[in-house]
Amino acid sequence: MSMPPRDTDTSRFPDPVYRDTVLAPLFDGARSHHAAGFDRIDRAHLVMLAETGILDATSAGQIARALKAIAAEVDPAQLRYTGEVEDYFFFVEAELKRRLGADIAGRLHTARSRNDIDHTLFKMSLKARLDDMLGRARALLETLIDTAAREKATLIVAYTHGQPAQPSTFGHYLCAAIEVLIRDINRLEAARETCDLCSMGAAAITTSGFPIDRARVAHLLGFSAPQRNAYGCIAAVDYTTGAYAAVELMFLHLGRLIQDLQFWSAFEVGQVYVPNAFVQVSSIMPQKRNPVPIEHLRHLASQTTGRARMMLTIMHNTPFTDMNDSEGESQGAGYGAFESGARVLDLLAALVGALRIDGARVDANIRRSCITITELADTLVRHEGLSFRAAHEIAAATAQAVVAEGTDLPSGYSPFATAFETATGRTPTLDATCFAEAVSPEHFVAVRDRFGGPAAIAMDEALAAYRGALDGFARVAMERAAFEARAAAELEARFNQIAEAS
Repeated sequence: MSMPPRDTDTSRFPDPVYRDTVLAPLFDGARSHHAAGFDRIDRAHLVMLAETGILDATSAGQIARALKAIAAEVDPAQLRYTGEVEDYFFFVEAELKRRLGADIAGRLHTARSRNDIDHTLFKMSLKARLDDMLGRARALLETLIDTAAREKATLIVAYTHGQPAQPSTFGHYLCAAIEVLIRDINRLEAARETCDLCSMGAAAITTSGFPIDRARVAHLLGFSAPQRNAYGCIAAVDYTTGAYAAVELMFLHLGRLIQDLQFWSAFEVGQVYVPNAFVQVSSIMPQKRNPVPIEHLRHLASQTTGRARMMLTIMHNTPFTDMNDSEGESQGAGYGAFESGARVLDLLAALVGALRIDGARVDANIRRSCITITELADTLVRHEGLSFRAAHEIAAATAQAVVAEGTDLPSGYSPFATAFETATGRTPTLDATCFAEAVSPEHFVAVRDRFGGPAAIAMDEALAAYRGALDGFARVAMERAAFEARAAAELEARFNQIAEAS
């Protein structure tokens, strides 16, 4: 009769390959990304245990002093995984045992688990990264608003389907990007709110039989509140998916703006002038001016989008429970999205503020592409009493004639008059001077003064609204930073009181 495998198993943890392929990378990630967070959680949990009476003052003081000694004497950056302990949590616990003995050291872990510790760590880390990204996004938003205000009357060719469509202004174009960025910032803010609910006190799954104060720990750690459902604290990873979904969308959207800049700066289009500070030369072709930073922006935005999407893919089809799929190595892998994203936001803000529109090139492109023809049709409806369809056909015939003659629209009054008479059987009341005004890009923009249009009144109203949104984001960030600073100071003061007590 054979013995059960467990009765003959003489192997010892950890297997060397498991140690090197899983445990060591996890340990390195924890010490690199979360050592300070571990220490803060230990301190906040200890304060709560002491304040609730779960832990006596003498034991709490001993543990506090040992934690301070570990923080002063152990440099996480110098640690190397040996396999003597399972992970970074057990490393700290082993240090406490070495200094205090197993009985006192083991009391710190009362009413908590690695489950609630880990998810609290990850939320703290994501909050910090989201705050950094939000700060850089606000800086980009401010640059876009300032540039839009500076360029609110600067004419450009607006494209649809890759072809010249209508004249607009660079400021109006940037305002469209501003509105998307504002919505993207709102999505990041919403994701941060989800991260701002503390998991501590959930323990493994169901909280604890000890009289813990979850709200106190949440406050000391700078969270707005504890997350209510304990199972959700360790199973619901929407704080991760929400954050990376918001990041993915922001850089997907910025990538579209970046692609336009690449197109607009091409030699054949040339309506955007990229200053020399952002231009590289060819190693062999002396004539080249390569706006290479735009290419770097494009691929870095794509890398950021891909890294964020990777996090959603990792979480896809996983069980609704605590699991390693959402923990250490996955979290560490996702942080790369914040690193590349920061580079995009900083570089794009610098580039956008430096860009200029080549007015002569824009004027030439407007003239040869007949893109003011829509306003000619509109003018015929208003001044000649025609239906829009009839006016559209006259305008189309005018454009076709101008193109066939190799001239431009401002000099096309004669073809217009011919087309008008052919279509209506009468001469137009619109004379050559009025025709020239109707097809001018300045007039085209000026009469589009409806809500959201490119005319000065509509632009001024929009820019004021965008500055209001920016001010609101900045105010929230300042209030949040002040709250977290107060919480950190309170934690330090209470922890030191416990450490200094006899």
